[in-house]
Amino acid sequence: MSNCNSIQSKFSDYLDGRLTGHEMQDIAAHLDACGDCAGEWKATKETQLSLAALGPVQQPEDLLLRIRVAVSHERARSRRPVFQSWKLAWENTVGPFLLQASAGFASAVLLLGTVTVLVGMFTRPEMARGEDEPLGRATSPHFLYLSSAVSSNDQIREGGGPVVVEAYINGRGEVYDYRIVSGPVDANTKAQVENLLLWSHFEPARFFGQPVRGLAVLSFSGVSVRG
Repeated sequence: MSNCNSIQSKFSDYLDGRLTGHEMQDIAAHLDACGDCAGEWKATKETQLSLAALGPVQQPEDLLLRIRVAVSHERARSRRPVFQSWKLAWENTVGPFLLQASAGFASAVLLLGTVTVLVGMFTRPEMARGEDEPLGRATSPHFLYLSSAVSSNDQIREGGGPVVVEAYINGRGEVYDYRIVSGPVDANTKAQVENLLLWSHFEPARFFGQPVRGLAVLSFSGVSVRG
């Protein structure tokens, strides 16, 4: 039975010649052996012949008149005043959009006004502290103190003049490098300079409130900071 259903489903393609030669041979052999399928095949062929005998559909006698009337109505519609055409186009396109945009803008203004009022009612600005350091300003290192491990008698007095040193300060306020700008540069002087810098403590340079590396200029008699 399933084979008959498969064969009958291919009758239309078989009738139009859209099957392969092998498939057409199989269907022809099946029709010779199966009376039911042969009857269905005969009915299918008779239906096709009946449809072919009907011929093409005849056009209505007044078709040309209908076309002329439709064209004439379209021409009359296209002759409407320009103002009416613009008005119709505005109502169908821009008008609804502007209405929605106006409603949305009004809602946004109302919401913003409500939020502003609530913020003003329930929040209170904090008093600004005059001693706070502006975050956007860059500051240089500041000398804080010299560790007690260094004797107050440790001074650099070589060559009869001060020794000026550029000290490079890291973000923790510690000296990580130095350079003698003026004064003696012998080994004894360098040893004393390194000993003083090792025990010196600085407030690090800051940029936007964050500690960064900086440069301080020192002498044996005091400390000055180059901004």
